[in-house]
Amino acid sequence: METIKKYVPAVAIVLIAFLAIQTINGLKTYHYIGSGVPENVISVSGDGEVFATPDVATFTWTVTETGKDVKDAQTKASAKVNAALASLEKNNIDKKDIKTINFNAYPKYEYNQVVCVTYPCSSSKQTLVGYEVSQTILVKVRAVDEAAKVIDGVTSSGISEVSSVSFTIDDEDALMTDARAQAIKDAKEKAEVLAKDLGVDLVRIVNFSDNNGGYPIPMYGKAEMSVSMDGAGNQSAPSLPTGQNKITSKVTITYEVR
Repeated sequence: METIKKYVPAVAIVLIAFLAIQTINGLKTYHYIGSGVPENVISVSGDGEVFATPDVATFTWTVTETGKDVKDAQTKASAKVNAALASLEKNNIDKKDIKTINFNAYPKYEYNQVVCVTYPCSSSKQTLVGYEVSQTILVKVRAVDEAAKVIDGVTSSGISEVSSVSFTIDDEDALMTDARAQAIKDAKEKAEVLAKDLGVDLVRIVNFSDNNGGYPIPMYGKAEMSVSMDGAGNQSAPSLPTGQNKITSKVTITYEVR
């Protein structure tokens, strides 16, 4: 019995080694991307880019009003908001493309300096003078050529604060697919040249990574709104060049070589 106990650890070690070898051999039979751990590999990166003209314009406008109480300030703000919303409806902007992204209502105070005659004393006196209501609305214009007209309608309705005018592409998936295909082609061509220079043969792809950030790069695609005044003091429609957006893709491919 003592003799059997003496050899049990050695048998266990041999069994573990055998199972490990069988596991490694089993993994080698699978040929999928990323399988196995080949010793001889090369990695290459590829880049792709696609240019497209934006087909959607977005902008925000803000109404800020003050009053003796919240209700008074809200009534004044609502009048301007409703006028601007009416202009958007007139320009065929769908309600689903109009969204409030910020709303604030808060008291306004004046701070008057106080002359200290006793100690301790406050250095200033806070006096409630009214309330302020602010509402910011985001608008998406799907007919990008109509963006200037839509913004002109909003400002003509009494809105003086329009900002964040930008131009984007509504559906970027197809463009991203094209950019990625270009990046993969670029990487494969680089791998063939590199393999030739190194005097090796490409066996198979063992790893692939898509390093896309997911955001298009504006190429003169984001416009600053320029509003000018004519000789009569009337506001003219803004000039909004759309330019192009660049959609980029970057991939890395690892090849087993021999």
